[in-house]
Amino acid sequence: MRIGFDAKRAIQNFTGLGNYSRYLIEILCRFYPENEYLLYAPKRKESKQFNALLENCPSAICRYPEGVWKRFRSLWRTFGVTRQMERDEADIYHGLSNELPLNIRKQKKAKAIVTIHDLIFVRYPQYYHPVDRWLYRHKYGKSCRNADAIIAVSECTKRDAVHYFGIDPSKIHVIYQGCDPSFCSPAPDSLKKEVKELYALPERYILNVGSIEERKNVLLAVKAMPCIPEDVHLVIAGKRTPYTEKVEEFVRENHLSGRVHLLHNVSFRHLPAMYQMAEAFVYPSRFEGFGIPILEALNSSVPVVAATGSCLEEAGGPDSVYVHPDDKEGMASALNQILNNPERKAFMAEQGRKYAENFSEKKQAGQLMELYHSLSSENK
Repeated sequence: MRIGFDAKRAIQNFTGLGNYSRYLIEILCRFYPENEYLLYAPKRKESKQFNALLENCPSAICRYPEGVWKRFRSLWRTFGVTRQMERDEADIYHGLSNELPLNIRKQKKAKAIVTIHDLIFVRYPQYYHPVDRWLYRHKYGKSCRNADAIIAVSECTKRDAVHYFGIDPSKIHVIYQGCDPSFCSPAPDSLKKEVKELYALPERYILNVGSIEERKNVLLAVKAMPCIPEDVHLVIAGKRTPYTEKVEEFVRENHLSGRVHLLHNVSFRHLPAMYQMAEAFVYPSRFEGFGIPILEALNSSVPVVAATGSCLEEAGGPDSVYVHPDDKEGMASALNQILNNPERKAFMAEQGRKYAENFSEKKQAGQLMELYHSLSSENK
């Protein structure tokens, strides 16, 4: 088969959607190298991540705008790419980040699939600019209607697509995400030592990873700290946003500066070691499409405390602990049960790692390929 992808974020984005795009392309190339994978992107951007993807994927071919489309690269992704797909005789076109070309139905051969990651902009409109909300609703909704099949990254996202966009549930296939394999292997002691010294990590700490933004609600974990043993710290690793100032203000006013550490620009290479040295992982986000950091923690054999209300129970499994996103007493109690009970901590770590096996690369690649084949066979 010739399988095309919207590869804009695989090339240009180095966080969530970019990581998902590169991960999906890489596992398909590895487990199903007999196919040809066409990566359509408005422009090339040199990066270690994308160069590594191409090195690992000899069956991947990049496609960029040609001729007059070089002057209108954004429009090429929206309208012009379909002509290139026809020349390439692609069997499948997979929009990896919530959208498809607006004229995807005009091309005759390729079956269209779109991955929908979340509809947070509908559930929590206060976190988005009105223009962005309108644009996302228009693009995502049209892509769902134009797609031959939809991939949702969680059952929660599937329910939202059915509820808010009126999509037939039979059209939506839940295929979970995975995390980078580096989290599945013990970090060398030398790397742990390097990370501990570089970031001045305390001996005992609870870890949170993710953008420090209001929706992700890390302030709940900070508010729980006065009820946590004093030798245990909280390490927050993520990108700053205006919400960070609110967190810092609470830290100052409650004399927690010596116990709460906000780290920015943490190297991805250092994250597995940072996870593996943590006592517990906390993820009190009010809403997520899936929750990759939880899976990273489970694969690192770190017990997880997360929030109720979205899909985090799907990511964390039955042996993680979940509290209401406004319940600081419940958060403190959940963390203390782990910190003060080595047997419980070890049990949660063991069961969590077993649960993480449900998100294996081979299983996800197989589910994707099964869907591609089922749609491709409709053309024959």
